[in-house]
Amino acid sequence: TAGTTRCELTDGTIYNYHAKTLNESYTVNFSDLKGRSYTFQYAELNALHEQMKPLGLTILGFPCNQFGKQEPGQPHEILPGLKHVRPGNGFVPNFPLFEKGDVNGKDEQEVFTFLKSSCPPVGDLLGDPARLFWGPIKLSDIKWNFEKFLVGPDGKPVMRWHPISHVLLPIAKKEKGYKPRKYNCQ
Repeated sequence: TAGTTRCELTDGTIYNYHAKTLNESYTVNFSDLKGRSYTFQYAELNALHEQMKPLGLTILGFPCNQFGKQEPGQPHEILPGLKHVRPGNGFVPNFPLFEKGDVNGKDEQEVFTFLKSSCPPVGDLLGDPARLFWGPIKLSDIKWNFEKFLVGPDGKPVMRWHPISHVLLPIAKKEKGYKPRKYNCQ
C-alpha cells in the first residue's frame, strides 16, 4: 500500500528510550507510556460527526476493556478521563457513548454479534493473545479499539474498517468543498 512500510523485527522496544519535551521542561521516559493507547481517533470522529451530521450520519461509541485493558475505568470515570487525560485538553465527544461492554467473546453485546456476522473481517491477524481479553477467539472478531462499522439509513451494515483506518478522508473526498482539518493530537 502506498505510504506504508513494514517494520522489521528488532531487539528492544521504544520503552528503552526517552526524550525531552519541546519546551525542555522535563524528560519523558517512554517506559512510562507502556500500555497506553493514543486516541487521535476521537478528534477525527468528532470532526466526521460534525461534518456529516447534516447528511444524517451519527457516530456511536462503545467503550470496551477487551483490548490491552485500555478502558479500565468505571462508567462515571470514562467521560472525565477523555476530557482530562486521553485525549485530554478539554475534549468532549460530540457523539453518544454507550455503556461499556464486550464486543467479542461469549459475553459480547448482541449488536456486535450482528455487525460481525454481516461484515467480513478486516484482516486475519488479531495481535498478541496476551493483550486480548475474551474467549473464544474467532477470525470475525473485532481486532482492536476503534474498529468501525458503517450502517446505512436502512439499518443494514455497509462497511467495516480496520481499527487504525482513517474514515474521514474517503468519505470527505465525496463531499465537495470539504477541507480536512489538522489536529494537535498529544
